[in-house]
Amino acid sequence: MSERALAASYPGRSDEAGSALSQRLLNIVLFVAVLTSPIAFIEPSPHDALMIVLMAASVAARVRFDRKLVPLTLLLAIWLAGAFFALIPVLDQKQTVQYVATSSYLVVAAILFACLFCDGDLVRLIILRRGYVIAALIATAAGYVGFFHLLPSSDIFLANDRVSATFKDPNVYGPFLIYPLLLLLIEFMTRGLRLTTLAVMIFLFGGLLLSFSRGAWAHFAISAAITVMLLLASAAESRMRRRILLVSIAALVGLAVFVVALISVPAVHDMFLERAKAIQPYDIGPGGRFWEQRLALGVILENPNGLGPFEFFRLYGTQQHDVYMQAFLVYGWIGGAAYTALVMVTLAIGFRSSLVPAPWQTYLIAAYATFVGEAFEGFIVDTDHWRHFFLILGLVWGLTAASINLRRSTL
Repeated sequence: MSERALAASYPGRSDEAGSALSQRLLNIVLFVAVLTSPIAFIEPSPHDALMIVLMAASVAARVRFDRKLVPLTLLLAIWLAGAFFALIPVLDQKQTVQYVATSSYLVVAAILFACLFCDGDLVRLIILRRGYVIAALIATAAGYVGFFHLLPSSDIFLANDRVSATFKDPNVYGPFLIYPLLLLLIEFMTRGLRLTTLAVMIFLFGGLLLSFSRGAWAHFAISAAITVMLLLASAAESRMRRRILLVSIAALVGLAVFVVALISVPAVHDMFLERAKAIQPYDIGPGGRFWEQRLALGVILENPNGLGPFEFFRLYGTQQHDVYMQAFLVYGWIGGAAYTALVMVTLAIGFRSSLVPAPWQTYLIAAYATFVGEAFEGFIVDTDHWRHFFLILGLVWGLTAASINLRRSTL
C-alpha cells in the first residue's frame, strides 16, 4: 500500500478529533513553519514567530497530549528549572535572560512537535517531509551561490570561506541537512532508484560537504550507518535485506566518487584537505578545545548551581565546545543531569521503537539515526539551542508514543 493510501486509511489519524478546517489550517502552518526553519541568520527568525502560530493552530485543532510524553516533559522541565536557578545571580544581564528565554521556547517546541506526531498522523509526516526537504534545498542553493560567488554580495552565505547558507554557523547548517538526507536515503534503499531522489540527495550532500564541518561529516557517517543497521534489523524478508546491503554499498561508492569529483574543483580542494584533518590547531595546546574542556570540568565540580549563560566565557575568555559540559555549566548539576538523562532515555526508547513495524517506521528510523549522530556531535559542539535538534527530539518521542499505542492496539 502506498504512503498516501496509508495516510488516508490509518485509524489513528488525529483529524478525527477536530474539524476538517482546523486540521487543514494546522497542516498549512506546519508546512510553512518547517519551510522557514533554516532562516536563522536573523533574530528573532520568521520560524520563531510561526511556532507561536503553530501552537495556536494546534490548540484549535485539539491536538492531544499523550501521557507517554510525561517523561520528556519532566526532564525538559527539570533542565529549565536548573536554568532559572542559575539565572538568579546574573539577572541584570539582558543577554543571559534572552538565553534562558530561548531555552524555554525550544522546550515548548519539542513538546509541541511530540504532540503533533504522537498519533502517527502520516498526513502531517508527509507535510513535514516536504517542508523539510524544500527548506534544505533552499538553504543549500544559497550555500552554493555563496561558495561559488554566483551573485553580488553572496558572501553573506559564508563564514570563514565555509558555507553557512541561511544559518549563522556552518556547524549548524551541516547537521540541518542530515534528516532529509536520511529520509531520501531510506527511500532510495527501499523503493528503488528514482532520478529525482538521486538528484536531490547529491545536491544536499554537496551542501553538507561544503559546510566543511568535521562534526557534521562525522554526524552524517554515524547517522547513515545507524539507518542502514536499523533497516536491516527491521526488514521482514531476506530479499529486502540483500537489497538494502547492495544499495548501501552502491551508495557508498557513489558518494566516494562524488567527493573525489568535488574536491577536484580548485576552490574546494585546499579547504577540504585542511578541514579533513582529524586534529586542528585549535583542538590542542593551551587555549585549545581539549584544554578548554579540562578547565570546564574543574569549574563544573566547583559550581553545583552552575554559572549561568555566558559566564564561563566571561570569566575565562573561552568556550568548552561540549553540550553536556554546557548543560552543567549553565544549568547546574540538576539541569546538567536532566539534560544528560534526556539524551540517554531518548536513545533507549528510540532504538526500541525504531524496530516496531508501523506505517511511520521509516520516519522514526531517520529521526532516531539523526538524533544518535547529534548526540555524539554534542561532545564537540554546543547543540542545546539548535532548533532542528528539538524538532528531531519531538519526532522521536512523538512517533515512539504512536508505535507503543499501535502495538498495544494490536495485542
